Amino acid sequence: SLVDDAIVDVENVFRHLRENRLKPLSERLSTLQVVYEASKEVRMPILNSTLIIVASFLPLFFLSGMEGRMLVPLGITFIVSLFASTLVALTLTPVLCSYLLQNNTAKETPQEPFVVRHLKSGYDRVLQGSLRRWKVVLNSSLAVLVLAVVLFLNFGRSFLPPFNEGSFTINVATLPGTSLEESDKIGRLAEEIVMGIPEVKTVIRKTGRAELDEHALGVHVSELEAPFEIIDRPRDAVTEELRERLGEIPGINLEIGQPISHRIDVMLSGNKANIAIKIFGNELNKLFSLGNEIQAAIQDVPGVADLNVEQQVERPELSIRPKRELMAAYGLTLPEFKEYINVMLAGEVVSQVMEGGRRFDLTVKVDDKHRTTIASLKELTVDAGGRKVPLGQLADFVSTAGPNTINRENVQRHVVVSANTAGRDLRSVVADIQKRIDQEISLPDDYYIQYGGQFESEMRASRTLMVTSIFAILVIFLLIYNQFRNTRQAALIMLNLPMALIGGIFMIWMTSGVVSIPAIIGFISLFGIATRNGLLLVDRYNTLLAEGYSLDESIRKGSMDRMIPILMMAISTALALLPLALQADQPGNEIQSPLAQVILGGLLTSTILNMIIIPIVYRWMGAKKENA
Repeated sequence: SLVDDAIVDVENVFRHLRENRLKPLSERLSTLQVVYEASKEVRMPILNSTLIIVASFLPLFFLSGMEGRMLVPLGITFIVSLFASTLVALTLTPVLCSYLLQNNTAKETPQEPFVVRHLKSGYDRVLQGSLRRWKVVLNSSLAVLVLAVVLFLNFGRSFLPPFNEGSFTINVATLPGTSLEESDKIGRLAEEIVMGIPEVKTVIRKTGRAELDEHALGVHVSELEAPFEIIDRPRDAVTEELRERLGEIPGINLEIGQPISHRIDVMLSGNKANIAIKIFGNELNKLFSLGNEIQAAIQDVPGVADLNVEQQVERPELSIRPKRELMAAYGLTLPEFKEYINVMLAGEVVSQVMEGGRRFDLTVKVDDKHRTTIASLKELTVDAGGRKVPLGQLADFVSTAGPNTINRENVQRHVVVSANTAGRDLRSVVADIQKRIDQEISLPDDYYIQYGGQFESEMRASRTLMVTSIFAILVIFLLIYNQFRNTRQAALIMLNLPMALIGGIFMIWMTSGVVSIPAIIGFISLFGIATRNGLLLVDRYNTLLAEGYSLDESIRKGSMDRMIPILMMAISTALALLPLALQADQPGNEIQSPLAQVILGGLLTSTILNMIIIPIVYRWMGAKKENA
């Protein structure tokens, strides 16, 4: 895109210099005059087409969350670079043309290059045939557009394309409270199974994570990193075999992902899975029961993998319940009682000790031997009104059980049912899950479900892009109208948008069949790129009409004049996009590839149809105006 403005300027200067050499010697202008007039002719179309492309990228800046963090830098980089290239095309490029493209007086009848002559000859035949059979051409284009829209409505939807990070991240979790020894034994068994996969090179395991870690985990959770190298099987087949083998370990919850993908899922929903079904309510036991019901209802939904319910188990607790009447008799308040308990059992830092240049906290608490049993705790004494009173007289000690964790979101308790997708797109899987839950699960009053993870982000980003794209299209229309001051001609150039969509949709159909956020960005980018060609054509038609050419002559000559710069811009953009589009499975290229594929396909159809449909509709509008 950065060379497009220069292509238009240089080609127009080059063509005007050739036409200038064909004139009699007495009528020829100087090189400087020709360069000035030629550059002036395309100055406004270049500037407006740049502003149009910038307007098409504006929806990116309204994205929030993870998608905004990833895609806004793309928009900033593109817009800044585009403005810089336009500035160069409007200033430096004409100067270089005046020095490097001199009038050649030796050739009085300069010929166009062989390839250009044959391209123009072929295009002229196609254009004349299309103008004669304009109804057939328009109806065929409309039919193809309808087919493309039908295909688009049947595509799958996802937030991001699947990554190819070259490493598996595998979470193996047992019941909370499982000892470190038993969890380590299960982790070793998982290691052996993973190493049995031929493509896996090595395995690294972490069992549990420290409390101060950003991702603290209990000792019942093991996280395995398994770098792999694809040999002769697709990655999906390797993942499926890994899932089947690890699924044979009894009593575990399994999640298989990749390092960056896992972190993205955690940042989006707090869970290391693509889909997070959050059940909100008050009673933890009821929430856990509902989670198990949902798991049973959706476990056979096609595409659901690694289906898990957030583990809830009862763990032993010691409840110290103060006797308020006795405490009042001894003159002991509840805050004072609480402070005694905290200091004795949890400890309190009262000072620091310096030793060899290092600082150590000095903590006051009861010796560990007095905290091992309920009987020893009851014997601990509390200062109450100057008297030492046994703790057993001031409080009841009750052995109870409570949940291992209580998770909240927006102050509400919740339990999460998590799942990944395999073999299907994200939105289709979630749609089937929602349908199954609505049919089979009855929620009590004050209990409700929210769907989080990548699905939630995809829905939010799609809504944002849809709304902002409407405004972007309106801005593009106003910029085109400002160029021509003609509503019909502005609408004519906007015909490039559906033409561009055709190629992008067919490109998705031939590749993944799934529309992701990068692919939607590709469609938005096409809006600006596609309208540039129509802007150049219509501007040239108008110029030739103003010079006295007839309508048909203006269309034929204008189309021939603009064919080369339009093709050069399309080819240069296509060559730049090909490495991204063809290497879709390369690590690091997964996000750019759908965007490049959509732009490449849309560029192909918009370039071809633009050079046929725009002349047809322009002629029809001109003929209607003459008849009026």
